[in-house]
Amino acid sequence: MAELLSDNRALGMCTVQTLISTAEGGPVGLLEDLIVAADFRNQGIAAKLVAEAVNWAECQSLKRLQLLADKNNLPALNFYKKQGWQPTQLVCLRKC
Repeated sequence: MAELLSDNRALGMCTVQTLISTAEGGPVGLLEDLIVAADFRNQGIAAKLVAEAVNWAECQSLKRLQLLADKNNLPALNFYKKQGWQPTQLVCLRKC
Protein backbone atom coordinates (compact mmCIF):
# COMPACT_ATOMS: atom_id res chain seq x y z
CA MET A 1 0.00 0.00 0.00
CA ALA A 2 1.27 3.46 -0.78
CA GLU A 3 0.14 7.05 -0.78
CA LEU A 4 1.23 8.83 -3.96
CA LEU A 5 1.61 12.45 -4.96
CA SER A 6 0.22 13.60 -8.30
CA ASP A 7 3.65 13.01 -9.90
CA ASN A 8 3.62 9.39 -8.60
CA ARG A 9 6.26 9.96 -5.90
CA ALA A 10 5.49 7.86 -2.83
CA LEU A 11 4.99 9.90 0.31
CA GLY A 12 4.27 6.89 2.49
CA MET A 13 4.01 3.12 2.37
CA CYS A 14 3.65 -0.06 4.36
CA THR A 15 3.70 -3.74 3.53
CA VAL A 16 2.08 -6.86 4.94
CA GLN A 17 4.01 -10.11 4.74
CA THR A 18 1.79 -13.18 4.81
CA LEU A 19 2.87 -16.33 6.62
CA ILE A 20 1.30 -19.62 7.65
CA SER A 21 0.97 -20.01 11.42
CA THR A 22 0.69 -23.50 12.82
CA ALA A 23 -0.36 -21.96 16.15
CA GLU A 24 -3.26 -20.09 14.49
CA GLY A 25 -3.99 -22.85 11.99
CA GLY A 26 -3.80 -20.68 8.91
CA PRO A 27 -2.53 -17.49 7.29
CA VAL A 28 -1.37 -14.54 9.38
CA GLY A 29 0.19 -11.19 8.51
CA LEU A 30 3.17 -9.16 9.64
CA LEU A 31 2.84 -5.42 9.03
CA GLU A 32 6.24 -4.06 8.03
CA ASP A 33 7.96 -1.02 6.60
CA LEU A 34 5.48 1.65 7.69
CA ILE A 35 7.10 4.90 6.66
CA VAL A 36 5.94 8.40 5.75
CA ALA A 37 8.21 11.02 4.19
CA ALA A 38 9.34 13.52 6.82
CA ASP A 39 7.60 16.49 5.16
CA PHE A 40 4.24 14.67 5.27
CA ARG A 41 4.21 13.30 8.81
CA ASN A 42 1.49 14.15 11.34
CA GLN A 43 -1.14 14.50 8.61
CA GLY A 44 -2.94 11.19 9.14
CA ILE A 45 -1.18 9.36 6.32
CA ALA A 46 0.31 6.65 8.53
CA ALA A 47 -3.09 6.04 10.16
CA LYS A 48 -4.67 5.71 6.71
CA LEU A 49 -1.98 3.27 5.59
CA VAL A 50 -2.39 1.13 8.71
CA ALA A 51 -6.18 1.15 8.34
CA GLU A 52 -5.85 0.00 4.73
CA ALA A 53 -3.43 -2.75 5.79
CA VAL A 54 -5.89 -3.94 8.45
CA ASN A 55 -8.73 -3.87 5.93
CA TRP A 56 -6.65 -5.82 3.41
CA ALA A 57 -5.74 -8.41 6.07
CA GLU A 58 -9.41 -8.82 6.98
CA CYS A 59 -10.36 -9.24 3.29
CA GLN A 60 -7.68 -11.95 3.01
CA SER A 61 -9.15 -13.69 6.09
CA LEU A 62 -5.85 -13.51 7.91
CA LYS A 63 -6.22 -14.92 11.40
CA ARG A 64 -3.86 -12.39 12.99
CA LEU A 65 -2.02 -9.24 12.04
CA GLN A 66 1.00 -8.23 14.08
CA LEU A 67 3.94 -5.85 13.88
CA LEU A 68 7.26 -5.25 15.54
CA ALA A 69 8.34 -1.86 16.90
CA ASP A 70 11.48 -0.79 18.71
CA LYS A 71 10.70 -0.66 22.44
CA ASN A 72 12.52 2.68 22.68
CA ASN A 73 10.56 4.30 19.84
CA LEU A 74 7.92 5.98 22.02
CA PRO A 75 6.37 8.03 19.19
CA ALA A 76 5.76 4.83 17.19
CA LEU A 77 4.46 2.93 20.22
CA ASN A 78 2.08 5.78 21.07
CA PHE A 79 0.91 5.92 17.46
CA TYR A 80 0.16 2.20 17.38
CA LYS A 81 -1.64 2.40 20.72
CA LYS A 82 -3.88 5.18 19.30
CA GLN A 83 -4.63 2.89 16.36
CA GLY A 84 -5.86 0.15 18.72
CA TRP A 85 -2.81 -2.12 18.65
CA GLN A 86 -2.00 -3.92 21.89
CA PRO A 87 1.34 -5.18 23.22
CA THR A 88 1.91 -8.91 23.64
CA GLN A 89 4.17 -11.02 25.81
CA LEU A 90 6.17 -12.18 22.78
CA VAL A 91 9.89 -11.42 22.60
CA CYS A 92 11.59 -10.83 19.28
CA LEU A 93 14.92 -12.64 18.86
CA ARG A 94 17.34 -12.39 15.97
CA LYS A 95 20.62 -13.84 14.79
CA CYS A 96 23.07 -12.17 12.40
